[in-house]
Amino acid sequence: MSFNERFGPAIYDLLGGPFEKKPLIRKQRQKLLATSEGRVLEVGAGTGFNLPHYPAGVDDLTITDGMDGMLRRAEKRAANTGRHVTATRASVEELPFEDGSFDTVVASLLLCSVDDQSRALAEIRRVLRPAGRYLFLEHVRSTDPKIAHSQDRYERLWGKVAMGCHPNRETLPRIESAFAVDELEQGVMPSGPKIVRPYVLGRATTPV
Repeated sequence: MSFNERFGPAIYDLLGGPFEKKPLIRKQRQKLLATSEGRVLEVGAGTGFNLPHYPAGVDDLTITDGMDGMLRRAEKRAANTGRHVTATRASVEELPFEDGSFDTVVASLLLCSVDDQSRALAEIRRVLRPAGRYLFLEHVRSTDPKIAHSQDRYERLWGKVAMGCHPNRETLPRIESAFAVDELEQGVMPSGPKIVRPYVLGRATTPV
């Protein structure tokens, strides 16, 4: 068992927990999930920080992650919120679901750490039905040259601290190349390290 697999879930909760208590973070997650409907898949769910924020009408929710430890914590968080989930260990780059299986796919703070963004997006698109919704929240490369320089400079160090996260990725153009983006919000989180504050939040659809 690797270090990340053994200790990663606990570190993830330890580092992420304080941010989840901030009103803006809670508001952003609620905004992300507000239009989720039908059969929903959340990829890279981690320990389940999104779970308390899904609308009451979502009653068919599947979550995936690449680590069993993450999924165990997510299932516990789901139980504590009274929500039923189906948990499946899987990489977003190789999802074990048939084409067009879901009405909505959710991903938050995920594309910064995958090995291949294009492949991950292709898999998300594959498992969505035609005109299905892809809801995303990602931190991205800053448009401020000074912060972007810091993102490049500290990329390797941050990746070791944050389980492979690359804070300097040009993620939005990748999403736009795979989906039709219907709604988009871009901004800067008010807290946390400056290199991970720039974000994009939006809704995209698959071509009909």
